[in-house]
Amino acid sequence: MTAPLHAASLLIPMDDSQTDHLKAYGVCFRALDKGYHAEWLLNYRGGSFLIDDATEMSDLCLLMGVSAERITSGQVADIYRQIEVENMERVELEKAPVIAVYSPPTNEPWDDAVTLALTYAEIKYDNVYDEDLLAGALEEYDWLHCHHEDFTGQYGKFYGAFRNQLWYQATVRSNEEMARKLGYSKVSQMKLDVARTVYDYVRRGGFFFSMCSAPETIDIALAAEGLDIVPRQIDGDPIDPGAQAALDFTRTFAFENFRLELDAMVYSHSDIDTYPDRLVRFLDERQDYFYLFDSAAKLDPVPTMLTQCHTNTVNGFLGQTTGFRKSLLKKFVIVLGQPDNFDEVRYIHGNLGRGTFTFLSGHDPEDYRHLVHDPPTELVLHKHSPGYRLILNNILFPAAKKKERKT
Repeated sequence: MTAPLHAASLLIPMDDSQTDHLKAYGVCFRALDKGYHAEWLLNYRGGSFLIDDATEMSDLCLLMGVSAERITSGQVADIYRQIEVENMERVELEKAPVIAVYSPPTNEPWDDAVTLALTYAEIKYDNVYDEDLLAGALEEYDWLHCHHEDFTGQYGKFYGAFRNQLWYQATVRSNEEMARKLGYSKVSQMKLDVARTVYDYVRRGGFFFSMCSAPETIDIALAAEGLDIVPRQIDGDPIDPGAQAALDFTRTFAFENFRLELDAMVYSHSDIDTYPDRLVRFLDERQDYFYLFDSAAKLDPVPTMLTQCHTNTVNGFLGQTTGFRKSLLKKFVIVLGQPDNFDEVRYIHGNLGRGTFTFLSGHDPEDYRHLVHDPPTELVLHKHSPGYRLILNNILFPAAKKKERKT
């Protein structure tokens, strides 16, 4: 980088000129953490960042392999004028959010796309799990992520295929031991209380991001409060025969009117997941993609923040929950990304009380199938991943300063 006279700011472009899109989020996060001023320039060159010019920040960009341009105050003013007249917006970023990832202590960073992204981008986070959440740990955090957790207490519906595997049996034992330690007679009861804790955290102002099966199973657990929906093979006693009719959808985050899959041998929780439809659609990896919605940046800055990317087309990817059925969404839920011509959405957002939730379907944006015990994804090979950018948009979203609504 060659410094012009009177340099005022560092512009971190997020269009195709960026050498490492994912680490660019880490640079912005570190700038906030160190107390520097930062702005998110929505829809400007792919959602670029503008931060204070400082030697340590320009050195950090060089160290992390992130493209940055020193620009003068006059150039900044030109950018502001362009933003004023086009479908763009400036969002001031106030402080680095304090991040928690809900994950078992035995998990490695590559078990979860979000922790993989955070680790690669060098963004700090804490791992929390059942005992921490139930003890009130969420009070310390601005942002919470849950990945492929099964909040129904059915261990991901892996019973049919993996019940004789040592890793599955170890998962059951560790969960049962934790439930007993915390005073629960069943894992499903413990997981329900965790789900209710997360719901209350969001209602009181928390930011909640979730992927894969967690969005589906947390809503199932909340709707089934007071009911036994866990098959006998898993918890030792039968399900409530009237469980489906007794579901209470007023308790859920995003989904309603769904039907449960109550067979322990079937690898599915409910009809929220659209994966079975794919067997009819004959989709393969080359056909599987979805589009990001183009929002009005000045009127709808939140969905615009969450969809910042250098492309509006994102490759699809499978998971325990591969896609969300659009017809089962509550009316207030905002669709951020979906494929064409199917009853399916991939990326959604909503408000709950004073907080927000954002759900992304699928397991790993750069590993299409990601089978059990597959090797970790090397993000150094996917520096420009649109799917991972969506995850990292959510990391910075809580840092945005709220603007007064125009009347």
